[in-house]
Amino acid sequence: MKAARIHAYGTPDVIRVEDAPLPKIGPDDVLVRSIAASINPVDWKIRRGYLAQMIPYEMPLTLGWDVSGIVEQIGANVTTFKPGDAVYSRPDIRRNGTYAEYVAIAARELAPKPTTISHVEAASLPLVSITAWEALITTAQMQPGQRVLIHAGAGGVGSIAIQLAKAKGAHVTATASAAKAALVRSLGADEVVDYRDPAAFAAARDLDIVFDTIGGDTQEASWNMLKPGGFLVSITQAPNPERATAEGKRAGFVFIDPNAAILRDLATMVDAGQIRPLIGGEFRLDHAARAHEASETGRTTGKIVLYTGQP
Repeated sequence: MKAARIHAYGTPDVIRVEDAPLPKIGPDDVLVRSIAASINPVDWKIRRGYLAQMIPYEMPLTLGWDVSGIVEQIGANVTTFKPGDAVYSRPDIRRNGTYAEYVAIAARELAPKPTTISHVEAASLPLVSITAWEALITTAQMQPGQRVLIHAGAGGVGSIAIQLAKAKGAHVTATASAAKAALVRSLGADEVVDYRDPAAFAAARDLDIVFDTIGGDTQEASWNMLKPGGFLVSITQAPNPERATAEGKRAGFVFIDPNAAILRDLATMVDAGQIRPLIGGEFRLDHAARAHEASETGRTTGKIVLYTGQP
């Protein structure tokens, strides 16, 4: 099979599309014929070696941890799926990834693909949707009627977080550039704040939840946006717990694991028309390095998708 792999950490040009052995599955695994994968920041952070201390990868490493495809083969213990099933997943990042024609995934990490969207669209959803769900619902415990601000509303995580928060009954404010304000409103944002306008940015106040997808100065400014008792939840850097206590606010940090239960609930919402994927770029597998370069700019809209196989 063809796979986009790295043999050493480095810049995008270390990615090689080459022949690789077909993955071997264990008794609890499923072999998925991948139709599409998508790019996430964790992919190029791993490629750069940023997670090398946390996860000691063996080389060569197949990158990518989002996939939509068809079940090709099941392990001896698997009863939940059968060959021919359409599935999607954010699999374990400790294993070889999804920039390949086939990938071995634990059956517990798979969910049936939403029926109303394509594999390309479905592949864009798992990681960002689990992230948004874990941040807003699991960690911040968002409730109907709460006022929620989502940073980078046109981004991969932000675009799903807006739709999820709106579907769950929140009043949603999102940050975005003026050029992307109409897009962000079309996703369900009640208000859009131009992050390049200091006055507008500073005027956002009395929020129940701020979802930080950027970190740094943005996270610092987010504290002042919260009302007393409000919740700052981040996916980039852990907010200072001492500051939260001193200001009478709450804080949390999210780093996700595979979660098929969320993907099953998400599929129901997608098929009900409550959430729609936002695709900002499409690349062939042999252009995976270019896809990484685009993702690393931090200026993409929605998700970047890789075509890994035939529908």
